[in-house]
Amino acid sequence: MAKYVYDFTEGDRNQKDLLGGKGANLAEMTNLGLPVPPGFTITSEACRRYLAEGSVPEGLDQEVAGHLEALEAQMGRKLGQAGDPLLVSVRSGAKFSMPGMMETVLNIGLNDESVHGLAKQAGGNDRFAWDSYRRLIQMFGKTVLGIDGDLFERALDTLKGRRQDTDLDAGELQGLVETYKGIVREQTGKDFPADPREQMRLAVMAVFDSWNAPRAILYRRQERIPADLGTAVNIMAMVFGNYGNDSGTGVAFTRDPGSGQQGIYGDYLQNAQGEDVVAGIRNTIPLEGLESIDRHSYDELLRIMEVLENHYRDLCDIEFTIERGKLWMLQTRVGKRTAAAAFRIATQLVDQGLITMDEAVTRVTGDQLAQLMFPRFDSGAPKKKIAKGMNASPGAAVGKVVFSSERAVELADQGEDVILVRRETNPDDLSGMIAAKGVLTSRGGKTSHAAVVARGMGKTCVCGAEELEVHTAERRFTAPGGVTVSEGDVVSIDGTTGEIYLGEVPVVDSAVVEYFEGAAEPRDDLVRAVDRLMRHADEARRLGIRANADTPEDAARARRFGGEGIGLCRTEHMFLGERRQLVEDLVLATTDEARQQALDALEPLQKADFIGIFQAMDGAPVTIRLIDPPLHEFLPDIVDLSIKAATDTATDKDRRLLAAVKRLHEQNPMLGLRGVRLGLVIPGLFAMQVRAIAQAAKEVPGAKPEIMIPLVAAVQELEAVREEAVRILAETGVEALVGTMIEVPRAALTAGRIAEAAEFFSFGTNDLTQMAWGFSRDDVESAFFSRYLDLGIFGVSPFESLDEEGVGRLVRIAAEEGRAARPDLHLGICGEHGGDPASIHFCHDVGLDYVSCSPFRIPVARLEAGRAALIDTDSDTR
Repeated sequence: MAKYVYDFTEGDRNQKDLLGGKGANLAEMTNLGLPVPPGFTITSEACRRYLAEGSVPEGLDQEVAGHLEALEAQMGRKLGQAGDPLLVSVRSGAKFSMPGMMETVLNIGLNDESVHGLAKQAGGNDRFAWDSYRRLIQMFGKTVLGIDGDLFERALDTLKGRRQDTDLDAGELQGLVETYKGIVREQTGKDFPADPREQMRLAVMAVFDSWNAPRAILYRRQERIPADLGTAVNIMAMVFGNYGNDSGTGVAFTRDPGSGQQGIYGDYLQNAQGEDVVAGIRNTIPLEGLESIDRHSYDELLRIMEVLENHYRDLCDIEFTIERGKLWMLQTRVGKRTAAAAFRIATQLVDQGLITMDEAVTRVTGDQLAQLMFPRFDSGAPKKKIAKGMNASPGAAVGKVVFSSERAVELADQGEDVILVRRETNPDDLSGMIAAKGVLTSRGGKTSHAAVVARGMGKTCVCGAEELEVHTAERRFTAPGGVTVSEGDVVSIDGTTGEIYLGEVPVVDSAVVEYFEGAAEPRDDLVRAVDRLMRHADEARRLGIRANADTPEDAARARRFGGEGIGLCRTEHMFLGERRQLVEDLVLATTDEARQQALDALEPLQKADFIGIFQAMDGAPVTIRLIDPPLHEFLPDIVDLSIKAATDTATDKDRRLLAAVKRLHEQNPMLGLRGVRLGLVIPGLFAMQVRAIAQAAKEVPGAKPEIMIPLVAAVQELEAVREEAVRILAETGVEALVGTMIEVPRAALTAGRIAEAAEFFSFGTNDLTQMAWGFSRDDVESAFFSRYLDLGIFGVSPFESLDEEGVGRLVRIAAEEGRAARPDLHLGICGEHGGDPASIHFCHDVGLDYVSCSPFRIPVARLEAGRAALIDTDSDTR
């Protein structure tokens, strides 16, 4: 029979697949001899079985009972016994950190009898016992019984008035317990369950169920966490931070997760349980303040932080509780961090000798680098500062103020930039946090829910802005000096400084972009860290990095950003604007002579375009795709033409154009007369472009043109065009590779034949994805992709990250069969996937020679190509 339960003494940090991140790390800390309350973990396999079968797996209850008995024996108390109760916490713990997305229930084992026993344990501290009991009912009611949490919050707020929750005495808390039990009875029709084992059993199932809660699904989608992992459940003996002022709870990081700077970083809250810190219900004190409150626990915590960072060789995120002067470790994990912190910490750890440069490159990601390239506020612009909070997650965010997640999503869907303003966020605010450009709270510290989740998403966040009074129901907040900001007003928040400004503050390029542009030497410590890691990634990577660029300006920027050539130069962009007139003449030509005149007029313009691009690339290869779209895309809109042709001022040309548009109209142009088909049907069109390329190359020393034929589905199509192209190149004395874009499934499946006529393949994965899936990208993304994501049909849009199972298989087949037929075949990718980090790793694995992407994404591609090579090397050595 499968083993579903492991004691903390049985596991280690390498068992995250089975024990989840929290359980594996609790086991690791236990093995290190650190002060961890005893407990056990129910595996994620049990969760998967539960979710699949709809019931607790056979044998699980018996295993849990056995481990609970062992825990009771170790603690010398029984769960919930009246005179001397053992209490436990039930906490989720997935393989990947999902802060606040799943459920936790503390103080399990309390009822009307055991609450008196708990008070006796605490030396007659009735207030502590009743506070713990009300917390259990509140958490259990919301988490397990599905009761609206606001009902409990309103009851608590009514009782407190303007006081803190710590000001309530035992009698008031006992009355609150009765109020809470009444809420449970009214909302569920049943009494709060008094049986401690029933409490624990229901809590475990609630944690299992929370894996598929809407906010957890949304978070997994945002973070690209697989939906089939399930969560482990950790059951641990309770330790109490709410005994009084000699107790408390906190969160600590071994380095600043916002900036990466070394030092003491975290929050502490006296007389509180762990959820109070992350919920931000009371403002915390900085961790260094613990030194003056409890020097012994403070020194012990710093020692443990050093042990953990050296053991994990990374920034560690720690949760701890102090119970009457005794320090307990409740959790550790490799901490989430901002993009800036990730780059700084990676190089710091190298300098400390904890990791190698190879490891450092794998510790940062292309997504994080992209965040560092986002704009920042212009320091010289006029600003009206209205308040300042904690700089929880850096960046510059500007938008309209909203006070609910629902409104944030609504306005974002309408194309508006918004700033979500809350007293404090909770996990139910995730959709609004994703939709917003930034998050602003008046409560909470740097380890509150808002701060932790925003950092993980790379979202700008200012929290704990105590000067603000947020009136959520009235949809406004007030700031010092009589400033009132209502919903819809624009504010700007600086997550780097914590400053809040009224109105829109202009933004400028980040220092990292300025570095890539070559504007200055890397002097800033962050830019130096980026420079070091980028240089090492470039040394490590096998993949070349090219740009999708159609103009000399784009080509020049690509070179500055580290591009090693152009992988896709679209020539259709060169037929727009004033040149539409010449395309119209080509379409309207009724004789060979008229058609040739139109082509002759276009050729010098094309030549000039190519000269500029060749000069900008300065000897780097330039892959030029011959014209791809159907010709009617260059003609006036059929509706506009119809209206104009019906007027008295219509010319003969207007009427002829209307007839041509109607003649060329196709029900599905995607599958119609375009690409190579257009070149074969309109004599001289491709020849004109090849001649312009060749003549331009002759005038630019060192130019390296590569001619790409689009939309080839059969080798015969390519052979017909190639023959003419090779002849023109020979006449002009120019050398150029002639190849094709693989964007039709048939081309991928017959790649061995096509490679006989092609010197290179470039995978056009935008069109290949559309044709493989039967999707029209322009139509389907807004029509039903969100539903597909909700249903788990997609983990991520196949246009955003390459569908490795389907489209990727076509790429792999084409690469293998093409190279088998022509061993020196060059292989690249020029769809938007060329700049997607996950897709770049696939391109490395499948053996492509280069990826091509937009100029701004080139640094991301360089870094990810290096990471792919280093991760591949690391896996080969294991």
